[in-house]
Amino acid sequence: MRVLSEVGAIAAEDTRVTARLLARYGIRKPLISYRAPVERRGLPRVLAALEEHDVALVSDAGTPTVSDPGQALVEAAWSAGHKVVPIPGPSSVTAALSVAGYGGPGFTFLGYLPRKPGEMRRLLSTLIDDPRPAVAFDSPYRVQKSLALIAEVLPDRHLTVGRELTKLHEEVLRGTAAEVSEALGDRARGEFTLVISGA
Repeated sequence: MRVLSEVGAIAAEDTRVTARLLARYGIRKPLISYRAPVERRGLPRVLAALEEHDVALVSDAGTPTVSDPGQALVEAAWSAGHKVVPIPGPSSVTAALSVAGYGGPGFTFLGYLPRKPGEMRRLLSTLIDDPRPAVAFDSPYRVQKSLALIAEVLPDRHLTVGRELTKLHEEVLRGTAAEVSEALGDRARGEFTLVISGA
């Protein structure tokens, strides 16, 4: 509720549902309708609001962009230079997917990436033709080696890498595996959640 009370506006899947929630907690904020299947109609209004202040995106009963509206907005916000921040939820998987900006009909969860390079190459090869994004966990000790293998097997795929999601030192990096590796440098501390775009 703190975030909803601090932002300048709220983009909502159903403004009536969100208005009831806000009323319950005494929060008065402008609401912008942002719903499927016409979410692109609300996109210009939300982007205009983002030029003025922070905007929260809420969905009715799920996580935005994870089978709920928001994917186009997240991608447009990143492209316009805005920072997209997940609100802590039950899992870094949904937090990472919600800020990635690319979804699809489901996703593939890989768990922790294999330690052995051969096993990881084989696993990554299964993603070559898969249209779904893939989500994986990685440790700070192996993430740079994993990014190098992803760059080798899936060189053109886009990645969103969340470090310490929902924690004090949260960081989100985006780009190809090579670009993320360079941006990360020697800051490989904490736990990592990787989202690899689909084919």
